[in-house]
Amino acid sequence: MVKRAKVKKSNGSSAIAFVSSFPPRPCGLATFTADLTSAIDKWYAPRLLTKVVAMNVEETDFYYYPKKVLAKINQSRADEYRAAAELLNRRSDVKAVNIQHEFGIFGGPDGEMILTFLDALTKPAVLTWHTVIPAPNARLRDLVQALSNKAAGLIVMTKTSKEILEKIYNLPGSKIAVVPHGIHPALYQASDQAKLGLGLKGKMILTNFGLMSRAKGIEYVLEALPAVVAKFPNILYCILGVTHPQVLRQEGEVYRRELVAKIHSLNLQNHVRFYNTYFRLPDLLRFLQATDIYVASSLNPHQAVSGTLSYALGAGRPVISTSFAQAKEYITPNVGRLVGFKDPAGFSRALIELLSDPNLLSELSKGAYARTRHMTWPNIALLTVRALANWAPDLAAHGRALPPVKISHLQRLTDDFGIIQFARFTRPDKASGYTVDDNARALVVALLHYQRFKQASSLKLVGIYLRFLEYAWRDNFFQNYVNIDRTFNVERNSTEGSGDANGRAIYALARLATTSGLPRPYRRRAQALAEQAIAKQHSFTSARSASFFINGLACFLRRWANPKYLRYLRRQGRFLLKLYKTNSRRDWQWFEPELTYANGVICEAMFNIYRVTGRKIYYQVGKKTLDFLLSHTLREHYAPIGQNGWYRQGQSRQYFDQQPEDAAATLAALQAMRTITKQERFRDAMYKVYNWFLGDNITGQMMYDPHTGGCFDGLKENSVNLNQGAESTLAHLAARLLLP
Repeated sequence: MVKRAKVKKSNGSSAIAFVSSFPPRPCGLATFTADLTSAIDKWYAPRLLTKVVAMNVEETDFYYYPKKVLAKINQSRADEYRAAAELLNRRSDVKAVNIQHEFGIFGGPDGEMILTFLDALTKPAVLTWHTVIPAPNARLRDLVQALSNKAAGLIVMTKTSKEILEKIYNLPGSKIAVVPHGIHPALYQASDQAKLGLGLKGKMILTNFGLMSRAKGIEYVLEALPAVVAKFPNILYCILGVTHPQVLRQEGEVYRRELVAKIHSLNLQNHVRFYNTYFRLPDLLRFLQATDIYVASSLNPHQAVSGTLSYALGAGRPVISTSFAQAKEYITPNVGRLVGFKDPAGFSRALIELLSDPNLLSELSKGAYARTRHMTWPNIALLTVRALANWAPDLAAHGRALPPVKISHLQRLTDDFGIIQFARFTRPDKASGYTVDDNARALVVALLHYQRFKQASSLKLVGIYLRFLEYAWRDNFFQNYVNIDRTFNVERNSTEGSGDANGRAIYALARLATTSGLPRPYRRRAQALAEQAIAKQHSFTSARSASFFINGLACFLRRWANPKYLRYLRRQGRFLLKLYKTNSRRDWQWFEPELTYANGVICEAMFNIYRVTGRKIYYQVGKKTLDFLLSHTLREHYAPIGQNGWYRQGQSRQYFDQQPEDAAATLAALQAMRTITKQERFRDAMYKVYNWFLGDNITGQMMYDPHTGGCFDGLKENSVNLNQGAESTLAHLAARLLLP
């Protein structure tokens, strides 16, 4: 049934309409579409919204759908397909229609009635194929070709599916985008912790979940278990989920009763447990985190995608799976094992192999987690909108919404002494100790956060990082490396340069001393320590160290006149000008013979000298060098210089690994330029640079983790560095706090 409500005028927002089953209808495709639309809404609203045309099986089906559902279609009613298409045609806000295609949710032979909808639709339509059959009969091949030819574009979830559409269905590869099945972001954790909350302590948990049907092949796993139980008597196989609604219509609970009978015949009553319920997402994720091995026993070799398999890998669970299409692409030896169809002996061997080697099981868990980070729903929302925009250009203008400022991971990395340098995934790596570099960065972030939100939690962090810098000031300079036991790392402090750390510390203290609204005792302590440091360290000999120092001096000089500090600032400014004159060429407008890390801070320093002294030479050189930097990093998207070789004059620039610190430094330089010129194009460039964190980068991978509030440590050519250490997390927060 199509709603006959008055078509509203667009309020400036655009919309993507999804044709799919939708919750509360119990259906895997419905869950998928709900997750996808929620992710798009979260990252693109209010400028881009999602709407839904919900597919029902029969007219007697009645569900309380949410407001985003514009229309409902009884799958066997041709007139409702046409009416829904006409409704979307009339809505000026709908810029694209995405049909989530499963053969079983549309009426007619092989679901051919969706052709009626496409014939009536005038908006750009994109088909997402959830099932791609590699050996179709002639009728099915013709139907798939007809649907695909009527669509503006196609989305599949695996490379294998794309190859099948190209080779078997003769569809052009240029019309097909690969967007993986999404997964929910979750912290990595070993299974033991999650077992406690579920009353499963001491058990080795095998899991299968999803709507139950004979296609799941659960009986072959049951037949494999006696040999496994003989070696591991603490095994518990948990089968999660209700019976598929269509199966219930056809045969009721016959299959479940057959499985119960088999459990008794194999004497597995203490080793198998059914959870006959439709799990809410949080409960499902808790069960997955308690799982030691996920068992995917599908009997369909042509299954193109399995949401349950994707979710299990995304939770960091090793998988033993039959060799269906998606599994063959996803289940590599570093995440699990493949077995044959209807092969109890194969399941037994694989289970015994993995359960016999806890270290292997742990490595497979970490491998599964790492392999799937590009599949989190925020990434999939980005890839989906980007794919749709290829065929519906009106969508291309809609940027992502800024995420809320979240300091939970910053707090996780911080103890009562300071911020810990590195992390393993999201857990602080205490063995890495502390650095002045990171605690100076953290002090600036904490005071900016307090200045904006006035939260006691961020003020507490200001106090911690200030105390750390006071502790680290020894022998007339800041000792950069501090061990976890709070002793100084004498070897590293004596052999590694500390110029950047000292420059950053002075800058952070100057920011605190000159920021209004912070407690006066903190400001006085910061000023006193900064004055001590400046008295001893006022002539830096590297470009970045000098730039951090200049930025600190500029904070003081914009607040108070100080002839000595002005003299130091001018001297360091002349040092940077000399570097520029020595190394710049017509085609190389830079201070050094190579572009390396945190390049933007040098440009920012030039602008700060100009703001203090009014000497145009600093603005002119700052602008030339910033323009040069942006010409090599900010084009279609922001791409900082890669640290694996950097970019040396006369040689090729490197693109990987890209570091979050560079994005933050460039954004700060753009903000300084915008402050001087008042030109909005620099504001636009700031957003473009920030969007690097949100996946608008060379690989399309989110660097910001909205689940933790942290940031991944680096962007690699084919993946991200999944650790969320201090430098990267602080770089993201510093960048985010420069924007509204």
